[in-house]
Amino acid sequence: MDAYKRLRVLIFRGAALVALALLGGSRAPSIAEEQNQDEELQMGQEVFNELKAKGEIIESSPLYDQLRPIADAITRVAQPRYNHPFKFYLVHETQPNAFATPGGNVYVVDSLLYFVKNKEQLAGTLCHEVSHTIHHDTVTLIEKQKKLEKREVGAAVLLGPTRAHILAIALIGKLHSLGYSRDVESRADLTGSDVCAATGSNPWGLVWLFQDFKNTPSGQIPQLLSDHPDDQHRIDALEQHFSKNPSIFGKFSSDPKSAKPFSVPKDAPEVFLH
Repeated sequence: MDAYKRLRVLIFRGAALVALALLGGSRAPSIAEEQNQDEELQMGQEVFNELKAKGEIIESSPLYDQLRPIADAITRVAQPRYNHPFKFYLVHETQPNAFATPGGNVYVVDSLLYFVKNKEQLAGTLCHEVSHTIHHDTVTLIEKQKKLEKREVGAAVLLGPTRAHILAIALIGKLHSLGYSRDVESRADLTGSDVCAATGSNPWGLVWLFQDFKNTPSGQIPQLLSDHPDDQHRIDALEQHFSKNPSIFGKFSSDPKSAKPFSVPKDAPEVFLH
């Protein structure tokens, strides 16, 4: 681990404990919840600035032509459940991935568009990520970090940051290894399937994606959906959810052959945001 990475880990660990101290354990009134939402927006902006500074955000590319219709449909359904606008950005990284940050930003790694086999798999992945935002899962996860050393707390305090900035620093250090629990992942799967169904996209796409994982080298599996190896548990939970709600899911086929093909231009040009 190089010095920069060690510093990020140090700041993250200290930041998490400071955040816990600031949060307290009591039920916040509605006005405080609104303030927390504003802090989520600040956190999201911090992450955006970091990704922009690293030159990872794609400003324009033909890939957006394929992504935008799916993202727009998801936004129309999910937006009433979150009080900041959802925005979808392409970013350039090697591993197929997608991640959502507090404040409504959803980042889709360009290589994910080459990885998925059909529109339903992509829509399912994005609906899953949007659901983490709706549930405030990222903030909750960061706030739960414990077992920190005193010197690490001191390192964070010296920064003199706001609560939102502390949590943003923590989030930046965890973007690619959020490590949600199986229950949290499953809840995002179920909410994501509801969102997909409401857009008219077949929610079986997420099941098909999990099934494909079994035949995919581990290094090529999207990080957001591969943190927990028990894909079968998540498949079973989704299938049970579908069977319990036939009025919503009964019209969708479980046959992967019914999927809508998805393809993007090979080696599509990309212009980065600076």
